[in-house]
Amino acid sequence: MILNTGNILLIGSILLFTSILISKTGVKIGVPSLLLFLIVGMAFGTDGLGIEFHNPAATQFIGVMALSIILFSGGMDTCYSDIKPVLGPGVVLATVGVMLTTLLTGYFIYFITGVLSHYATLTLLESMLLAAVMSSTDSASVFSILRSKGKGLKQNLRPTLELESGSNDPMAYMLTLLLIQIIQSGSFSLGNSLLMLVVQLCVGAVAGYLLGKMSVWIINKINISNASLYPVLLLGLVFFIFSFTEVLKGNGYLAVYIAGLVVGNSKVIHRKSLSTFFDGFAWLFQIVMFLTLGLLVNPLELVSIAGIGILIAIFMIVAARPISVFISLLPFRKFTTKARLYISWVGLRGAVPIIFATYPWIAGIEHSRMMFNVVFFITIISLLVQGMTVSPMAKWLGLEAEGEKKRDFDLDLPEEIKTAMSEIEVIPSALNDGDQLMNLSLPDNTLVVMVKRGNNYFVPRGQTTLKVGDKLLVISDNDEELKKTFQNMGIEDYSILKN
Repeated sequence: MILNTGNILLIGSILLFTSILISKTGVKIGVPSLLLFLIVGMAFGTDGLGIEFHNPAATQFIGVMALSIILFSGGMDTCYSDIKPVLGPGVVLATVGVMLTTLLTGYFIYFITGVLSHYATLTLLESMLLAAVMSSTDSASVFSILRSKGKGLKQNLRPTLELESGSNDPMAYMLTLLLIQIIQSGSFSLGNSLLMLVVQLCVGAVAGYLLGKMSVWIINKINISNASLYPVLLLGLVFFIFSFTEVLKGNGYLAVYIAGLVVGNSKVIHRKSLSTFFDGFAWLFQIVMFLTLGLLVNPLELVSIAGIGILIAIFMIVAARPISVFISLLPFRKFTTKARLYISWVGLRGAVPIIFATYPWIAGIEHSRMMFNVVFFITIISLLVQGMTVSPMAKWLGLEAEGEKKRDFDLDLPEEIKTAMSEIEVIPSALNDGDQLMNLSLPDNTLVVMVKRGNNYFVPRGQTTLKVGDKLLVISDNDEELKKTFQNMGIEDYSILKN
């Protein structure tokens, strides 16, 4: 079956529906949803149900759009105060770590393809190209797996891993393009190569920051009567940031991630609707991206490269990634050996390496189809082995911590309303002076506006009888008043609800 304008919506809707149903089952048994999306694509492809899709250029275009949205959404959901303590190690892992992974893996590929005669022998540059394509951790995989698990991690590991995965794609992307140019031209200039890397990073970072600030200003000042258009406006700005940065010879992936950080950590109107829109849109494009990649590959071709794929995967998991991480983190003594081991383990490969593998294919590099299949095979192994053991490995290393508590009251107020909110669970000591709401010692300008008891919600009155275990939604003028409320009720664990 060939995809065309007549059936693409029907087939696309069936693929989306099937993927969501299967991912629901996968979550229960601990299989990463993104892996299941790949498998669904493969099952419906040429070697499965027979959908013929052989367009790496279209796949690359879809991937670029998807990564722009995923990186921007990841930046929006990242609190700057969380990544500030790990900014140094995150940036080093995203740059030096990627280079070291490329060098180590490249030399290993060059060695084994020279030894194993029944596989195509790759030159050193071709080996480095294949390694560069796989050198970055995948932001879509890391964001979705870490956040879907709902578990916390000690030693600031989660923001470190998210910062690295969100910012290391530019380095892998630049190395991939650089090596393709060198292979095609047959010449290499160290000075020009370093200049290109520096320009891409610097222009990408500056453009992302400035265009992110511009986006915040536009959203807050444009005053659109239809609030539903604000997410659409921001989506257009995301694509503009990526493409305009590329025109300036900067790295668009870095720009959209930094722009997402700027927007997410600034005061913008309609924050809730913007966040909800991009969260859902990011998931949609993750599904579409992985389905498309699954359709593009021919599973039967993976059998012929399974041997070399397993060897490279094992080397990357147990040698290249750990060595790169330990060397990159040498200047940062805040991480224990166990933390470094965990960072080494969560070096997930995903859609990004597969998308980058389409660049040599489109450029007509020799053995590029084999490279694509190897990258695809290694991604499957990474998602199976590493993706399924993210939580068990954290528990085994003693790095698991309490995650964010699920909010019982999904309430968000506009930025311009200066209030502080918190959820408080009634404990026995809170009822020492009586079990009615009027008996609680609440500071001035502090109100209990809603109570959750079991699965029921209700608005309380002064005579309302409270019970141990009730959840109270408390609103006050400021954080200090809320702290007094906690103290008066004998509760030490203070936290506010962040919009």
